[in-house]
Amino acid sequence: MARAASDPRRACPRSAAWLHGALAALLCAPLVNARSQSVNLAGVSDDKALLVVDGAPPKFVATGQSHAGVKVLQVAGGEATVEVKGQALLLKLGETPFNVTMAPSAQAPGSGNKVVLTADSQGHFQSLGSINGQTVSFLVDTGATWVTLGQAEAQRIGLKAQQGTRVRMNTANGTVDGYEHRLDKVRLGDAEVRDVKAVVLPQPMPFVLLGNSFLTRFQMVRQNDQMTLERKP
Repeated sequence: MARAASDPRRACPRSAAWLHGALAALLCAPLVNARSQSVNLAGVSDDKALLVVDGAPPKFVATGQSHAGVKVLQVAGGEATVEVKGQALLLKLGETPFNVTMAPSAQAPGSGNKVVLTADSQGHFQSLGSINGQTVSFLVDTGATWVTLGQAEAQRIGLKAQQGTRVRMNTANGTVDGYEHRLDKVRLGDAEVRDVKAVVLPQPMPFVLLGNSFLTRFQMVRQNDQMTLERKP
């Protein structure tokens, strides 16, 4: 009976045909659990975004086109919405590169355990994500008890605000009536959480506040301008 080689280096041939070189390299490469990709918006021109991906030289990419695995979805003003392996990101001119640690593609969507966010120029952590499959713009808010939406945004994603339980909420503008809901699923990066408590407020809000009803499902570590969210066991 043949015995497996005890030296892992023998698992890959020392010499291979030139045509099979790339395949051999893939087979011999160590497996990794996650990959972090850096994306930065360096400029805009009409419907084109000037992207810097993983520190490579900048390149103009038109809406609908892709470069280095990054697809440009929309360009408006000083912002660009891009997609990286199914994840939507909102990039802004002048901000530090956006880093997201993504789970390997072999995993089921939403099954990732770790997300890494980079703060913007004002120290805020913003990211596109989704609620019940609908794309939203999140702002991480560790001071918010629940995920918090404005009524217009709730309507846009198909959440009927007044069908929730009525609650009184203290806000910067005083006490208002809100409506408590349970969100089927909330996704940030490749991490998805189900049955998340949320509240819908009557006033318009530029972002969905990603509060502790989502964040407490993760261990949060902040180091300099990066925040790492790792799913609790």
